[in-house]
Amino acid sequence: MRINGNAIRPGNVVEHKGGLWRAVKIAHTQPGKGGAYLQVELRNLLDGSKLNERFRASENVEKVRLDQKDHQFLFSDGDSHTFMDTETYDQVALNAEQLGEQAAYLQDGMTVTIESYEGAVIGVALPEQVTLEVLDTEPVLKGQTAAASYKPAILDNDIRSSVPPFVGIGDKIVVNTEDGSYVKRAE
Repeated sequence: MRINGNAIRPGNVVEHKGGLWRAVKIAHTQPGKGGAYLQVELRNLLDGSKLNERFRASENVEKVRLDQKDHQFLFSDGDSHTFMDTETYDQVALNAEQLGEQAAYLQDGMTVTIESYEGAVIGVALPEQVTLEVLDTEPVLKGQTAAASYKPAILDNDIRSSVPPFVGIGDKIVVNTEDGSYVKRAE
């Protein structure tokens, strides 16, 4: 589907310069001279490289529609991670390279969305947040408040994160899967 260059929105996938790119950030710019344009930060879906492009309203780009299907995470075997289609029960194995850093957040039975284009897996969308246990951190000191600086912690998926001073070893916390940041204490 062809769309105007100024109709690109964050999250859209477009075909540009022979590759598939996801729009990450956009900014409308109207300089004093010349016509307005849309400054778009694009991320390549295959290799992760970034590109900044300007699109004018007169330009057309090909908007790509990805196939999205829910899958349930079953197990990991070395660098291979196996998922099951929740409708057909077909199993799909993805390697660590296809998942990237997201592989550390996979949990048994987790439902993820696998995106594909013309039969090839392009990416995996995990839930925005997961609950993890703190394995190691500095001890809780009396009188510290949540407004103080954060301290380092190691979580049960071997990821390092920064947590508020009141979080101790054994506490369960909610973490953002996109950047590994602390969200809140789990209930």
